[in-house]
Amino acid sequence: MKIKNLIGFFLLCLLLTLSSSLFSQEEKKEETQKEKFVASDFILDHIADSHEWHILTKKNGKNVSIYLPVIIYSKEGGFSFFSSKRFSEGNAYKGYRLIEEGDLKGKIVSVNKEGKNDEKNLPLDLSITKAVVAMFCAALIGLLLFISMGRSYKKTGVSAPRGIQSFLEPVILFVRDDIAIPNIGKHKYEKYMPYLLTVFFFILINNIMGLIPFPPPFGANVTGNIAVTFVLAACTFFITQFSGNKAYWRHIFATPGVPFWLLPIMIPVELIGIISKPFALMIRLFANIVAGHIIVLSLICLIFIFGTLAVAPVSILFVIFMDCLELLVAFLQAYVFTLLSALFISLAVQEHH
Repeated sequence: MKIKNLIGFFLLCLLLTLSSSLFSQEEKKEETQKEKFVASDFILDHIADSHEWHILTKKNGKNVSIYLPVIIYSKEGGFSFFSSKRFSEGNAYKGYRLIEEGDLKGKIVSVNKEGKNDEKNLPLDLSITKAVVAMFCAALIGLLLFISMGRSYKKTGVSAPRGIQSFLEPVILFVRDDIAIPNIGKHKYEKYMPYLLTVFFFILINNIMGLIPFPPPFGANVTGNIAVTFVLAACTFFITQFSGNKAYWRHIFATPGVPFWLLPIMIPVELIGIISKPFALMIRLFANIVAGHIIVLSLICLIFIFGTLAVAPVSILFVIFMDCLELLVAFLQAYVFTLLSALFISLAVQEHH
């Protein structure tokens, strides 16, 4: 009995040592996984534009992505068309390479004969990136909505709204009655209604598409791209300036009621105000949408940072709450951008009283 007890005790100790060693190995694996996962890189990769649409990463480390077309122009090579798959694993193709690290991350640079990157003379990148695909899809969705709405009006005439009309008509009337007419006026608002409606629905559709995580073309950070908001603000800027009447330009270059000797000071101030208005439009939309994406992704990253599924229920609940809040922000930012655009246009077209 003593020998059996000794053997049993020996086996129990062996099992305990094996289990402890396995547990320590699992802890080391989890620690290495935690070291490999960098939340900031994960968040920035989602926010930034890309030449491919990443879907998932397999256990073996390989990525499943939708590769987008690359269109490059340079003085030496002219136009080049190929798939972004050619840039996988940092490979160069046709004298170009996609930078994956550093300050030029996501940029395409030329490669000389020695295989070195020419980071000073960047080629003209006209590629169809993730943001471009999402914008095309948003424009297509908008066209389908309004074309179907127009056809339904032709069939039913001006009657009680049905189907898609019941959703779009109140929104269109809201833009007309609460944004365009109060700011621009009854006699001049119709000229600017197409632009205001286009901006409102373009921003709204892209904001909503960005909240849907899967599948493509959803989940892209379009209105959180500074280049997109810059173009939208530039459109408002040029429409405002080209619509300016005599009273508008007189207020800038010969402000009424201001002494002549103060004009050298007032004119630069007014010119700065012209530029600061669209700049505020650009930054406001960009910052609010980017902040929402960062918060949602940070909550998801908590699961991987702590390395346990115990955090998942709390993280998911907060993500759902933030998505509901971001849905409100999606409508709010479209409204604010359209409202301020109408306000800036009204300053240029209103007659001096």
